[in-house]
Amino acid sequence: MRVTQGSKKLLLAVAVAAGSVNAQAGAQYDFGEDRNVTFGIGTRYSYTHAERPDSAGGGHVNDPNLDSARLFFGASLSKHIKATFNTEWDGVENRVRVLDIYGQFEFLPEINVWAGRLVSPSDRHNMAGPYYSMGGGYWPCVASRYGCNGGIFRARDDGIAVWGNVADSKLGYSIGAFDGRTFGIGALDESQARGAGVQSSGSLMYAGRLQYDFWEPETGYFSAANHLGKQDILAIGVAGRYQKKGVLTVGGRGDYWSYNVDFLLEKRIPGSGGFAVEAAYYDYDTDDVVRAEQGKAYSAGLSYIFEQPVGWGQLQPFTHWQRFNPDTNVDTKQVDVGVNYIIDGFKSQVTAMYTTTKVTGASSLDKFVLALQLQY
Repeated sequence: MRVTQGSKKLLLAVAVAAGSVNAQAGAQYDFGEDRNVTFGIGTRYSYTHAERPDSAGGGHVNDPNLDSARLFFGASLSKHIKATFNTEWDGVENRVRVLDIYGQFEFLPEINVWAGRLVSPSDRHNMAGPYYSMGGGYWPCVASRYGCNGGIFRARDDGIAVWGNVADSKLGYSIGAFDGRTFGIGALDESQARGAGVQSSGSLMYAGRLQYDFWEPETGYFSAANHLGKQDILAIGVAGRYQKKGVLTVGGRGDYWSYNVDFLLEKRIPGSGGFAVEAAYYDYDTDDVVRAEQGKAYSAGLSYIFEQPVGWGQLQPFTHWQRFNPDTNVDTKQVDVGVNYIIDGFKSQVTAMYTTTKVTGASSLDKFVLALQLQY
């Protein structure tokens, strides 16, 4: 095949992009000082073997599934002006949807402004997301609930956030104003409320997070649920959100507020590996309008990553416990026990996990999940 001069230039550009990997996984193509575009791909596949509920006839079900397929795009117009655009495969509606799209005005490490559609300030697990959580996958909406019910796609919202790291990068803050209005099963988003004749107050949802790092600092807007034995972390975070008349239902409207406290300790053991301990407390209030989403929640977890590789990667056994106790007294409890095979950090890993979930008045649901995560 004859290669033209134009083809050579195109191949060279692709080679340069493919050879420059950024921190999120992906490729970067530079076209000037502080001017570049980045792109990447993230995928999560899983196989689940689960018990079928008695109400569905009992027995077992085997479910191979594409949990997530994301395209990541970024652009830097200058040192201080950037943008992010990400998409996600919606397996429920079988279509690609906009995940994130926001402008980034990054003046100093101490003060940055992001505006558009993004994750609003919240608890550590929500800020980590599916690709940076322990065991991977979407946090299962037991303890960390925002964005799980009510129509927010992957916990995103439209608004603006101001964030930064101060006090020698030990103190991280983020605060913002967002559209909100989707809080729990039975609640309506603004479009649904208009269709049902429910009047919206027009108020914004205000959200914020503070985190102090006693050991090594975690900088940036987002967080990771675990650092895979790469850092010594001792961090305490507090997050909250409020919206006046933000809970919209056919039966009435109510104020929404929630807050949580989360804790993470990770310690490296040279020559051996590293362990991590995490815990979180949540309090949700829907003004008694959606009592199934109003209550208290708790979570805790342990993990250990072995320094010595086994074949291509490292083994990281882990366990999680979660409980949500709503005002309806229909508790949900979940225990996860599994092991990660870390091949290349969060870019390439395999997870095997056993989960048991118990809801008051129902039989336990047990399942085994085998998942593969890749980010390019």
